[in-house]
Amino acid sequence: MRRLWELFWIFFKIGAFTLGSGYAIVPVIEHEIVDRRKWFDLEDFRDQFTLAQSVPGPFSLNTAVFVGYRMKGFWGAFFAVAGLVVPTFAIMLVVAIFLTGIRDNEIVAAAFKGLRPCVVGLIAVPCVKMLIKMNVWQMFLGFAALALICFTGISPIYMLIFGAVLGVVLCCARNKEELTQ
Repeated sequence: MRRLWELFWIFFKIGAFTLGSGYAIVPVIEHEIVDRRKWFDLEDFRDQFTLAQSVPGPFSLNTAVFVGYRMKGFWGAFFAVAGLVVPTFAIMLVVAIFLTGIRDNEIVAAAFKGLRPCVVGLIAVPCVKMLIKMNVWQMFLGFAALALICFTGISPIYMLIFGAVLGVVLCCARNKEELTQ
C-alpha cells in the first residue's frame, strides 16, 4: 500500500507543478523514477516513453498508466493516474471559475508569455537526451521523419507505423542472421 501512495504522490506533484504539454513532464518523471527511486533503469524508462507516445491518448496519462502498471499492476496504474489528474482537475476548475475575471489582465498575459519558452525547454530536454544516445542511422531516420512531417504534411501516425514496422523487420533480420551463424 505504501508504494501505491508513493506513486500517487509522485504523479500528484508532477500534475500540480508541471506546466505545458505532456512532454514537459518527461524530465520530472525521469528524475523521480530513474534517478531518485531507481525503479527503472534509463533504457527501460525510454522504452516506456516510446510506448506512451505510440498509443492513443494523452501522453502524460499514458506515461502514468505504464509506470503505475509496471510498478503495481492495475492499482498502481489507478493511483498514478489519480495522482496526475486530481491536481490538474482542481487547477482547471479554479482557473475556469476565476479566469473570466482576470483573463484580460496584463500581468496574467505576461506570465503566460513568459512560461512559453520554459515549456519549450522542458520539451527539448528528453528529445536531446534521446538524440545523444542514437546512432547515425537512428538520427537520420528521426530527422527524415521530422522533415517529412513538417514539410509534406504526412501524418505523424504514418511515421509511427513506419518506425514500428522498420524496427520489427530489422530486429527479425538481426535475429535471423544470428541464428544462421
